Amino acid sequence: MELSMQCTPTGRNEMEKEITTYSMWNLFRNCRRACFWRYEKHLVPVGADDRPLRFGTVIHEALRIWHTGRDLGAVLAYIDRAFANRSSDPELKQDWHYATAMMKGYTGRYPVEEWEGGPTEVTFQCGIENPMSRGLSRTFRLAGKVDGLIQKRDGTQHIIEHKTASVIGGDYVERLWTDLQITLYTHLVRRSGALVNGVLYNVLVKPKLVQARGESEEEFQARSAELAARNKSGKSSAQRRMPESDEEFQARLATWYSEPDRFVRVELLIDDDAIRNVRYELWELTQQLLIARRRYAWYQNTSYCFHYGRPCPYWPICASKDNPVVIQSQYLERPPHTELNPTGDTVDPVF
Repeated sequence: MELSMQCTPTGRNEMEKEITTYSMWNLFRNCRRACFWRYEKHLVPVGADDRPLRFGTVIHEALRIWHTGRDLGAVLAYIDRAFANRSSDPELKQDWHYATAMMKGYTGRYPVEEWEGGPTEVTFQCGIENPMSRGLSRTFRLAGKVDGLIQKRDGTQHIIEHKTASVIGGDYVERLWTDLQITLYTHLVRRSGALVNGVLYNVLVKPKLVQARGESEEEFQARSAELAARNKSGKSSAQRRMPESDEEFQARLATWYSEPDRFVRVELLIDDDAIRNVRYELWELTQQLLIARRRYAWYQNTSYCFHYGRPCPYWPICASKDNPVVIQSQYLERPPHTELNPTGDTVDPVF
């Protein structure tokens, strides 16, 4: 069940305000220049709807189907449809394997939940409040979407957030409390009327296993000859390595997912100090954005250009000094805030 929540009146004046999202504000606080290109000029790099985003979208929908009806057959049928062209695309084939094994492992790990499911994909819109005057911004509203609301057996309500991760390192759990997005959403969902105490992170680990492709006849003959040359008898007993079947690969993935650290759940309580801080920070960001627009002051944060060990999606523009040829050839115009789409599809680059 999906739910849309409003935490302020939705009269004409409110609905005319500019919709903003956490993604926009987070990018603005990290690099105003990147925010300018994405949210003022509505540009995304060609091919920005990349593979990790697509995989995450599929898993989120698969989880929604499971927690709504607890029907593994329906989940697997959806995954089959999501990767319908897998027979002609090796990357889609691999992601189909991963998603199938992940959801089989997940439903096996959690056949019965310790909480009651509530609405899934809860969307909301709220006015942005000045924490000092309690007045609302005359320019901006904030919209967002959480994966769902749950009620634990002690009666407390929590936001549930599903995450896929390639690895859960030693500091992964420790860093979750710094998640500005979930603190902000907790505050706004509370303002919408839900008495949530915190968040339950539901983390699913994506494997790095690869389906063995085997070897061609030519590769086998070359390997066999090399082994024979090393043998005093001049012969080789090597046998050709055959491709791993889908069934064999699924069995290997199932073994991998049987390990206890492949699915992790972390519960965090959001305290009043965290809520207070995020209210003040959000308001300050609105004022800074208005100043940036008035002064056309979209400063580049050079320490963020290679923040994730790879160039920022807008690095080519900055490096070329806003060369229009680079902009026209490497970027497309796309509407902002695509994470609010009903399907969850997004074309926003990963920051």
